[in-house]
Amino acid sequence: MHSMSGRKLPGFITSYRAEEAEKLTLQMKNGSGSSRYKPAEYETLQAFVDARRLEYDLIGQKVLKTCHAAKATKESSLLRQHRQVWSRECPRLQKAEEQAEEDIHHFLNQIKPNDIRDTAIFLLQQYGESLEREREEFRISTVEPVYQLRDDLCFRLGKVEDQELKEQPSDWEQVKQQINFVKDQQMDIIARLNAEYQDTEQQIMDLDFEKYFISTLDTVVSSEIIPEEVLEADCPYPDLKESLIQAFKSLSDSYQDRQQKLKEELQKMDRFCGWCPDDHQRFQVTVSSYTHDIPNYRALCMDMLLRQFPDRTRLELMQHERLWDMQRFTQTQLRVATQQWQRGRQELLDRALVTLQEAKHAHQEELEHHRDRQHQQDISLPLREKLQRWRAQQEEVAKLEAAMAARHQEEEEERLKREQEKEAAIRSQQKEKLRLFYLKQQRRRVVLEQRDQERLAALRSAMEEQARRDRQRVQFRAGALQQRMKEREMQELEQQREEQERRDRLEALRKQVEVLVEADPERMMADTEAWRSRHLNEKGCEPQRPLYSINTYTDKQITSDPRIRAEQAFREAGVHHNQYAKEVLSQIKPPKPPRRDTKSTLKF
Repeated sequence: MHSMSGRKLPGFITSYRAEEAEKLTLQMKNGSGSSRYKPAEYETLQAFVDARRLEYDLIGQKVLKTCHAAKATKESSLLRQHRQVWSRECPRLQKAEEQAEEDIHHFLNQIKPNDIRDTAIFLLQQYGESLEREREEFRISTVEPVYQLRDDLCFRLGKVEDQELKEQPSDWEQVKQQINFVKDQQMDIIARLNAEYQDTEQQIMDLDFEKYFISTLDTVVSSEIIPEEVLEADCPYPDLKESLIQAFKSLSDSYQDRQQKLKEELQKMDRFCGWCPDDHQRFQVTVSSYTHDIPNYRALCMDMLLRQFPDRTRLELMQHERLWDMQRFTQTQLRVATQQWQRGRQELLDRALVTLQEAKHAHQEELEHHRDRQHQQDISLPLREKLQRWRAQQEEVAKLEAAMAARHQEEEEERLKREQEKEAAIRSQQKEKLRLFYLKQQRRRVVLEQRDQERLAALRSAMEEQARRDRQRVQFRAGALQQRMKEREMQELEQQREEQERRDRLEALRKQVEVLVEADPERMMADTEAWRSRHLNEKGCEPQRPLYSINTYTDKQITSDPRIRAEQAFREAGVHHNQYAKEVLSQIKPPKPPRRDTKSTLKF
């Protein structure tokens, strides 16, 4: 009540005494007619409030509609970008599948048995042929009926479009039943194929073929593995040979410790990062599809992962990606360490062979020149120092590589940390924007409410001022009306007095010019001289003469004007409204020039 009328409720309570009870009773019977209070226009205020509420509801609906439209636009944009990624990824997968099939066929065609007793090759070839036959039988029994049903449905639909539908509804019901039966059959086949696929995969996993796969990750760095070229080499200097063997052992020991640490880190990690194999494989395929050259690949990849794994949160996906990145980084480090060990081992082998060859040449020269033992020591000492320097260089290179790998790992961790902080900052900014938006909406509602209240108060004050002015105007008009009535009465009295004076003057004048003759009724009723002369003139005129004289042109005079004939020709041709016709008509001169006094000097 207070917000609608702008008045306080206690203002309506009237204080009265006991002797005024009768006055209040009469006032209640006759209606509230007190001049102190004016009745509030609740219907107008309610209509105003309803209109405002409806306007706010419409604004809210528009905001919701805009939000839904923006969400739909964003969703369609994401789907379009996902389709672009898939359209680029699908040919690559198809090409990889074709390449794998070609490799398998090439492998099966290239392998040949050593002799007749090599039955494994024959069994493998027979198994491949049996798989081809089973695939062809499966295609004929399952895929061909679907294509035949599709062709039959296309033929029926084309027949219905060409001519009217003459078949009974029962035929169409039979077709629907057949389609549903084929669908159920295909679903059963797909379920059976999935079950066979899972059983085959489980059997392959039970056979534990992975231990037979040779890769750089499974290459074991061992200090016991010494190249046969060094062990079997005929070195005339045992110390040099021993130092070479120790160099190989120290190189293998340094890389073996590093490889062991990386393997321990890999063993601590789960192979599938805590997920099931299928989910982990889907995660890997999805992430590998969104490469760094795709614009906004990070957001698209996360959106696709959320669609692929709706039961997992964004935080779980990010943690799984972080674990997978660490696993891949560790595997890369292990592969790099193995490659570095192989490269360093090969370099050490080459240098050892060169050193052994130099030692042989040196020994041969020593035998040839019959040098003493001191000369042999002098020759071996530089070689040993050179080998020690090279070993120190190799150890320094290994330490530098380890330090670089550690720095790379720290940089990777810092990058992941920065990405997390960046995402957290973005989320906080979005929350702050939402809070500011809601605060702005609240302030806007408060401002609108204050403006409406001020407008209502202004309208009320304007209405009160207008009522006061109306009362003053009514009083002024009532006084002016009374003044005009008094003046009108005085004017009527003045007119009556003047009329009486005029009548008196006319009566005096009539008495002065009064005719004093005898009455002659015959002369009064007879024709006058003018009447008699007019009748005489009418009898002597022609009867066919027109009543009025006509001053105009004849038809010959009108048709002799060349402008009329030209306009008639243009009208018959249908081009009288053309600009050319207007210009031609304006240039044609009349047969007789008009008088100068008929020309107007006015310019319109």
